[in-house]
Amino acid sequence: MSSIDKAKDTTVEAPAAAAGASVSAVDPRLLVREQGFAGYIGEFKRKMKGGDLGAVPVVIGLIVICAIFQSMDSRFLGAQNLTNLSVQMVATGMMSIGIIFVLLLGEIDLSVGSVSGVSSAALAVLSVTHGVNEWLAILVSLAGGAVIGAFHGFIFARLGAPAFAVTLAGLLFWNGFMLQILGDNGTINLDDGGVVGHLTGYFFSDVAAAYGLAVVVVAGYFLSAFFGARRREAAGIPSRPLSDILLRTVLLAVAMFAAAAVFNQYKGLPLAVLLFAIALVATDFLLRRTSYGRKVFALGGSVEASRRAGINVAAIRVSVFAIAGFFAALGGLFFASKIAAANQSAGAGDLLMNVIAAAVIGGTSLFGGRGRSWNALIGVLVITSIQSGLALEGIATAIQQMITGAVLLATVIIDSITRKTQKSAGRA
Repeated sequence: MSSIDKAKDTTVEAPAAAAGASVSAVDPRLLVREQGFAGYIGEFKRKMKGGDLGAVPVVIGLIVICAIFQSMDSRFLGAQNLTNLSVQMVATGMMSIGIIFVLLLGEIDLSVGSVSGVSSAALAVLSVTHGVNEWLAILVSLAGGAVIGAFHGFIFARLGAPAFAVTLAGLLFWNGFMLQILGDNGTINLDDGGVVGHLTGYFFSDVAAAYGLAVVVVAGYFLSAFFGARRREAAGIPSRPLSDILLRTVLLAVAMFAAAAVFNQYKGLPLAVLLFAIALVATDFLLRRTSYGRKVFALGGSVEASRRAGINVAAIRVSVFAIAGFFAALGGLFFASKIAAANQSAGAGDLLMNVIAAAVIGGTSLFGGRGRSWNALIGVLVITSIQSGLALEGIATAIQQMITGAVLLATVIIDSITRKTQKSAGRA
């Protein structure tokens, strides 16, 4: 065969080989869905070897914490304590949702505590001192939190000032502003029976409410997963097998109906928990199912790559800080609801550290690019469980803070080690 004929054969066969390569070049992680349980076990092992521990350490830690405190005091896992713990965690959890958006960029917002305080103070001044309709006062306080956050984000994104310095200045300024608008008295009492009072004080006493919510959540998950899998199959994309969907649905049903049973043994479904669940689902959808969420993760992975991909980096940064400000204000309303007042101590103490700790302990990376809204739930459960268990034992607040700090340090160390392991495995 002549060299010309060989060249012709090569040119004919090359496209076929290339086409075959393009067809076979499928991300192996996508095939996990079709392999069923064996695929997930293999994927779990692969992640463990690669240093991607996910929520495994914190879930194990939460189980150990509950076991220890239950052995020390049988009231810990009682219906009353668990219900009170669930309501208690919502304010910090709401604020932690907002801080997760900022952490996904690899940045920090130190002003959320002060923003929560000034928002509750603004609500009290408007609704109590000036007689403004409470719903309108709530909207103004929430919008004010978002505007404050956007202002911080603008200075960071447009003027290039470090987010740490900008939000540290915000912490000082807004705390002073809160003291100024509260006046010499320093405390404004709120109506227990008002809208804000009901945020943490209202319970759906009818047993059908908690069980009905469980049915809606479980059915919604199953239908979403089932029809999502059918759409993926129709498009020729690997999807979860029906057995996997059924197992996940059963596990979710067990958790939801167990929680409903606990709530109904005390006062019923807390309104605060329902609102927290709605916030978690909405923000999780925003991060995982929208182009905006993909841009946030992309920006947390690499600013320069995001800019070259056409993402408006400044706009995303401003919006993320606005979201953090909004949830800080929302958390402030829940704190005001718990004590039925707005006072000078709002947003102070260890609140800021608890908010950041909840996000990080839950699994959000301080290095950016990794985290989910549900991390706020897991993290705040750990922190609130520690505080509740120690309080039942009469342990001083100082010891509670020391233990929480130790847990946070351990989480940060694990995060750093995980990141190094992923780099060495070529996964980071």
